[in-house]
Amino acid sequence: MAVSTVVFDLDGTLVDTAPDLMHATNAVLTAHGRRAMAIDELRQMVGQGARTLIDLGFARTGEPVAVHRLDELFDTFIDHYANNIARHSRPYPGVIELLDKCAANGLAMAVCTNKLEALSIKLIDELDLAKYFGAIIGPDTIGVAKPNAAPYHEAVQRVGGTVSGSLMIGDSETDIRTAKAAGVPSIGVTFGYTQRHVSHFGPDHVVDHFDDVWPILEDHYGAHLMSV
Repeated sequence: MAVSTVVFDLDGTLVDTAPDLMHATNAVLTAHGRRAMAIDELRQMVGQGARTLIDLGFARTGEPVAVHRLDELFDTFIDHYANNIARHSRPYPGVIELLDKCAANGLAMAVCTNKLEALSIKLIDELDLAKYFGAIIGPDTIGVAKPNAAPYHEAVQRVGGTVSGSLMIGDSETDIRTAKAAGVPSIGVTFGYTQRHVSHFGPDHVVDHFDDVWPILEDHYGAHLMSV
């Protein structure tokens, strides 16, 4: 198959957002008498949305939080995070080079994430990455989150691609399950946010660095045929 559309996860795939997510999570935890979490703890919790992150943070640092308090805590988290969203977050090594190569070779690109759409757009804008992506889809964009295939389909549709000519790049079980639900190949990156090695989830390819992605696109999916 020839790939003409590449869909990326955001946190733990394109951008190392853990430092800023840690500060926002710890702002909520410490305001309620809990200890602050270390960065290595938090990296294992990212990927299922802010509410889950808060829930896991409270469970990790003491008694689980009552369900009825989650909305209040979520609002506090979002306020802090939105105001500090790109203070320490940075694209992973090799990301810009890969995006440039994909763009130069005519590949359409989109982001499909479980980070809220507005926050995703804000982060991507502040990191000067918006020019690469024709669509940014969050769990609230169409009211469905990964690993459901619907947001993936939406991302591909918005950039004018076809699902059969697309591929997912992500770091977590959620991303690989999304690709499988959509019936598309996947590339798993090893440096993201997951307790288990990404290979356990059955991606079609595994890479340790973004420099390794283009050869896969070229050798396995005909990306070089799209050169413009």
